[in-house]
Amino acid sequence: MLTTLHTVNAGQAIGRIVGMFDQEEEKQIRQRLAETVRWIVGQRLVPKIGGGRWAVHDILANTIRSNELIMTGEQEGKTFYDVQEVGEPYLMLTFDQALLRSYEQGIITEETAIAYSTRKSVVQRGIDQVKQKRGEKTSTLEGLRLDIDYNRKIGKR
Repeated sequence: MLTTLHTVNAGQAIGRIVGMFDQEEEKQIRQRLAETVRWIVGQRLVPKIGGGRWAVHDILANTIRSNELIMTGEQEGKTFYDVQEVGEPYLMLTFDQALLRSYEQGIITEETAIAYSTRKSVVQRGIDQVKQKRGEKTSTLEGLRLDIDYNRKIGKR
């Protein structure tokens, strides 16, 4: 079966489906989803350098870890995002990872990557790492130095 659903990411797609039913049915619905869902693929079209749009994807596969989250729901430290983030061997990917890859390949700008990110701090750190690999500056701060006399001044109080 193939369907479309408007959500921010794969985790919210599961939540939206479960939320369509009465609370008394939640356990049964989660079980049915865990048994039937194979992949959830999200897509965002973002501005491409030079014009046009570029598709970035959010991919969640039904693995043991994601299946458990479908059954029990997300919790602190156990989210679909966390599963996707380390799920590359299973072809999983977060929107943020897809944005960083697109930025690294020169397809989208830094501003686009940050603007369309799910977790801005993750993407900003990733952009800094890409820039470091390229030998580019990661900060506009200049002229910082240690104040050697600072400890002496405090000690004189």
